[in-house]
Amino acid sequence: MKISDILEETYVALLSNKARTSLTILGIVIGIASVIAMVSIGAGAQNTIESSIQSIGSNLITVMPGAQNGPGLQVSSGRGSAKTLTEADAEAILEKVPNVKAVSPELSGRYQVTAKGTNTNTSVIGVIDSYASVRNLEVDEGTFITSQHLRNYSKVAVIGPTVRDDLFGEGASAVGKTIRLKNVQFTIIGVTKPKGGNAFSSSDNSIFIPLQSAQRFLSGDTYVSTIGVQAADSKSMTQVQNDLTVVLLDRHKISDPQSADFSTLNQADILATASSVTDTFTILLGSVAGISLIVGGIGIMNMMLTTVTERTREIGLRKAIGAKAKDINLQFLAEAVTLTFAGGIIGVAFGWLASFGVSYFGILQTKVTIGSILLAFGISAAIGIIFGYYPAQRAAKLNPIEALRYE
Repeated sequence: MKISDILEETYVALLSNKARTSLTILGIVIGIASVIAMVSIGAGAQNTIESSIQSIGSNLITVMPGAQNGPGLQVSSGRGSAKTLTEADAEAILEKVPNVKAVSPELSGRYQVTAKGTNTNTSVIGVIDSYASVRNLEVDEGTFITSQHLRNYSKVAVIGPTVRDDLFGEGASAVGKTIRLKNVQFTIIGVTKPKGGNAFSSSDNSIFIPLQSAQRFLSGDTYVSTIGVQAADSKSMTQVQNDLTVVLLDRHKISDPQSADFSTLNQADILATASSVTDTFTILLGSVAGISLIVGGIGIMNMMLTTVTERTREIGLRKAIGAKAKDINLQFLAEAVTLTFAGGIIGVAFGWLASFGVSYFGILQTKVTIGSILLAFGISAAIGIIFGYYPAQRAAKLNPIEALRYE
């Protein structure tokens, strides 16, 4: 039997009952659209999380004060707030650890900030001039903190756009204006570009001042809250993390790594963990949506079994004039696969539109990938073959004499 004959027979058979064919295709459309939409939501969530992590810095290793957890140890002693790290530690890392591109000691805390007639409570971070490059921070207006500001204990500040809007009004020019922190007046020299927030911090809602000024006027101490270390490249991050741990243990005169009074956090590890979580999330969403595909496949099987019953005499006649079981089998399989392919094409279109709508209205960020589309088509083809096989086999095995007698 020629392929053209199979296609012609398929076309005629499916259009003979348009309502039933349309409803059967609808089940596949809903299933495919659901898979595309759910997988795109999962992929979008993964991209959002990864970009948020990347926004805190490139190839970043964060050193935090406080004892580590371990066998036989008590709960972390004030991790992130303990006074065990100094600016000298940061200088030692830069000097002694290979493949370190830049180091940024930081001192952070929350303070009430006032301007003329307004105030806000926000994060204030004491930083050095390398902070902007380590943390991927860009200045939108004015300049960032320089080494001269550090040497002179300058009372200057760079603010995020959210702080600017809270204190001076949305989009207002803030450079040259003053703010007060703990009754100390600081002059604004710059406003950063918007970056958005993440699970760790939000530079948009932060104020940056020289580290030495923060130590003298705010904390009254020489400790730092964290040390950001930028590795030369992603491949050297693990080695840099190990090397800086050795350097700090030696400086703090600690022989047992389990007793370290600091901890390190590798950005690559965070990304790997986040990717693992989002991958699981995407698989879960896709699996839930896949249930509707199975229901659609059962609908196809039901329709094809009904079709076989209705066309029993036709099958008997075709066998009587020479049609082989293989030809009958191919005919009904072609009808089932055509249904699923038609549903797959329409389903991909609806799934893409649903994903676009979710992103357009700001509900969630989505990402439709070629892989998800190919997966949807592959699943639809498999469903057509799997759920069409039994009806096709049943049609192919009909006895032509009994089929011709069927009423």
